[in-house]
Amino acid sequence: VQLQASGGGLVQAGGSLTLSCVISGRTASSFDMGWFRQAPGKEREFVAAIRRSRHTYYLDSVKGRFTCSRDNAKNTVYLQMNSLKPEDTAVYYCAAGGTLITTTLRDARAYDYWGQGTLVTVSS
Repeated sequence: VQLQASGGGLVQAGGSLTLSCVISGRTASSFDMGWFRQAPGKEREFVAAIRRSRHTYYLDSVKGRFTCSRDNAKNTVYLQMNSLKPEDTAVYYCAAGGTLITTTLRDARAYDYWGQGTLVTVSS
């Protein structure tokens, strides 16, 4: 299984970006999917997750600004990011896991497969 994340870039504060994660080697519908990010000098943190049921979960600081969605026909998961802030600057990673329970889907260790990351830089 391989994950390919893309869509990062440089954007001004208040702007928007959409990240994509394409899954290959197995159908996306097999996985619960997550997005994590890692800023310089900080630990990787959970950003969002979407179950196979399409139920979504978010980091409190991105609720109302980020939207996670999936298109199983395209084997792709998306992270739409609006109203971006400088503190959103990080490398963003997508991850795939089996059936995750609510208490573990925010834990990076629960995911089996990871993409290579895509850099999002938000200027003030």
